[in-house]
Amino acid sequence: METLQRLHNRGSVSTGYDIDNSVKLEADNSESLTRSSQDGGDRKKVTISLWAKRTELTSSYAMLLMAGVNGSKYTAFGFSADKINFHYYNSGSYIYNMTTDRVFRDTSAWYHFVVAMDTTQSTESDRVKIYVNGGQLTSFSTDVYPSQNADTPFNNDSATYPIEIGNDSTFSIGGIPYSGYLADYYLIDGQQLAPTDFGETDEDSGIWKPKKYTGSYGTNGFYLDFADASDLGDDESGNGNDFTEVNLTAADQATDTPTNNFCTFNPLQNYSNNSVFTNGATTWALSSDAGGNGESALGSIAFTKGKWYAEFKPIGTTSTSYPHNVFVGAGVMDQLQLLSTGFLGGKSNSTAQGMGYYNSNGYGYRNGGGFAWGNTYTANDIIGVALDYRSDGTAHMYVAKNGTWQNSSDPASNTSPMSMNYGSAFADNTFLALGASIYVNDGVSIQCNFGGFPGFSISSGNADANGYGNFEYAPPSGYYALCTKNLEEFG
Repeated sequence: METLQRLHNRGSVSTGYDIDNSVKLEADNSESLTRSSQDGGDRKKVTISLWAKRTELTSSYAMLLMAGVNGSKYTAFGFSADKINFHYYNSGSYIYNMTTDRVFRDTSAWYHFVVAMDTTQSTESDRVKIYVNGGQLTSFSTDVYPSQNADTPFNNDSATYPIEIGNDSTFSIGGIPYSGYLADYYLIDGQQLAPTDFGETDEDSGIWKPKKYTGSYGTNGFYLDFADASDLGDDESGNGNDFTEVNLTAADQATDTPTNNFCTFNPLQNYSNNSVFTNGATTWALSSDAGGNGESALGSIAFTKGKWYAEFKPIGTTSTSYPHNVFVGAGVMDQLQLLSTGFLGGKSNSTAQGMGYYNSNGYGYRNGGGFAWGNTYTANDIIGVALDYRSDGTAHMYVAKNGTWQNSSDPASNTSPMSMNYGSAFADNTFLALGASIYVNDGVSIQCNFGGFPGFSISSGNADANGYGNFEYAPPSGYYALCTKNLEEFG
């Protein structure tokens, strides 16, 4: 039986060890990190430890790590659709090949993966061990173990053995780049370590959380903390085993990490299967026309109380046949399921139970009714949303266009909000989520910024009062970025 810890680390557990940064990788841009050689080292013992937060689910093999010579001789670790696979392919056969039974589909959570190898072990199942959030996986749909004392493609003494994180552009085996965030990435040369070298269980919650690694690294070991935005491949192990950034820039550094998990769009909420989420799940578009029904995208973190701030930016063209084509606001979720498949504000559905702000007429909408609210907005305008959701079941929303609060409202002083009252009886099973809507697919996409990774360029970074988030405009007094550290305090 698998000995699994709490599978989902949402970054909400206080810890003395904080991970400040991660890197965002996007498949559409073929973003990755590469190193040209692994000269020297131990070919029989190696440990890989990393934290990953997926933002796109695919049916293909999404790469977390590759090492080897070419497409005929390589090892790969990554997501095979929703499962984890680790294998070594050598000239037509698999030296080892492990595919988990368990699936990993949660795009709102951070997972900690550890792969620990020692081919000198006499028991074959001890030669490859895979752990998720501290628990060892022992049930596999495919389980081919290496023979005793077999060499691996890691740490070969040939300068022609490269290694790549996030893609297989070096090996070209037909997989796809990984889309998501990576943090606290280690490779330890010459040791088969346990997950407790990199993490620990929180005594109060039972949630697996990271801790600082204090051991040695070996010749080819490395540690990527992604703390230097100008050098995301900088090795902090002391070995100088730096990686080269491929299609990555300083803008790909994020503060969404395993110790402070930020909200993004939720890729799992895809009502008609034509929503496309990219750029770390901060950009949303439709792959086909939604017609008059509309499509909505909500954030990955819902809440039952608190004051929260986020920014949204529509880009692209506007429709001539359906002028009300962009909407930002807040939608109600009942037991974490959106009550309407249309607009959050209920323009087309009076049961949507949400509030919103439309682009073409500046109207506010609430449960199917429209009313004069503010100025119109268009592509490249930044819409700030401040939402105050109280434990008595009342919600108060304020919206700003390029930093100017509409309807003469002021969230800091609770002046002139757009409000709804769900009542105390409904409040216990009501969840709110910030989000956006598109009426038709006419070249429009919407970028979000919940603070952990801006979906659009920020010219003047602003954090909330706790120092979290990176926004174009300052969050109003008393409002916070939607992240797990703030949720722990205010949610």
